[in-house]
Amino acid sequence: MDLVAFRSALLAWYDAEARDLPWRVRPAARGAGVRPDPYAVWLSEVMLQQTTVPHAAPYWQAFLQRWPTVADLAAAEDAEVMAAWAGLGYYARARNLLRCARAVAGEHGGALPDSYDRLRALPGLGDYTAAAVAAIAFDRPATVVDGNVERVIARVFAVEAPLPASKPELKRLAGEVTDITRPGDWAQAMMDLGATICTPRAPKCLLCPLTAHCAARRGDPELYPRKAPKRERPRRYGAVYVLTRGGETALVRRPGHGLLGGMLGLPTTEWRDRAWSLDEAVAVAPTAADWRQAGRVEHLFTHFALSLLVLRAEGDADAAWTRDLSVLPSVFLKAARVGQGALL
Repeated sequence: MDLVAFRSALLAWYDAEARDLPWRVRPAARGAGVRPDPYAVWLSEVMLQQTTVPHAAPYWQAFLQRWPTVADLAAAEDAEVMAAWAGLGYYARARNLLRCARAVAGEHGGALPDSYDRLRALPGLGDYTAAAVAAIAFDRPATVVDGNVERVIARVFAVEAPLPASKPELKRLAGEVTDITRPGDWAQAMMDLGATICTPRAPKCLLCPLTAHCAARRGDPELYPRKAPKRERPRRYGAVYVLTRGGETALVRRPGHGLLGGMLGLPTTEWRDRAWSLDEAVAVAPTAADWRQAGRVEHLFTHFALSLLVLRAEGDADAAWTRDLSVLPSVFLKAARVGQGALL
């Protein structure tokens, strides 16, 4: 491969076609010396993991308005941050965000360190995020590989090994082609190419600046990256309780560890490998009431599928009562709507 031509082609494309993103400093401005806010970059990268740009952008803006600096975020209550995160999913990201913010505030004077190694040493900040912040915020050479970059690299080199086993090889190849003269622009150019041109389905190969360098272009690019057969998600079952009074819904604070840790949610049974009957669920209900079956909801988590029997009742209990269901994670929001709808 002609690396000079490869790098020049991608960066020229990015200079002309870079997406307008609220946290991004465009290439012309970066070339003129403008630098992004490292906190804003870090926040965007955490939110964008497992989340689309249109979905994450309003959360990013709301977080910056409410907590405009790392120190502000570090001083926030856990419950406030978790409530503000509700709807973004993958809630361990919010807990890691707080852990990292508090370390930065306490050990680095509120300023994110400017190298990959020092960023990687922070609690709750993984390899990808450390590399992305180092490159995008500080223009440090780093190999930044997300799902979009994996797809581009797998196609350019026609990597036959399937994911996830091929991840080390894809990262090695990405490191070989990375442009160290403009590392921030390079990282974002690769991401943009995968997001807008080298898409999972119907890639726009005629518009791609890397067509001349792409091995997969001679065959079927959609075959890459190769993927191992998916294992079926295990299924778990639970019951969830929608207790209402005068338009309010009873919520509980979940334990601080584990799935949806620290979030407000509806009371539930344990989640197990066999379905709950109505009688079983009523027998362990959190409070005495005239519990009736309202329906079921299905929800997919990363590692399992969840089927919830929804019970509803009118009554009173020692709980956190609210009219604002937007504070709920999506699985509980689904169940609350089913339960409240059954009461209409």
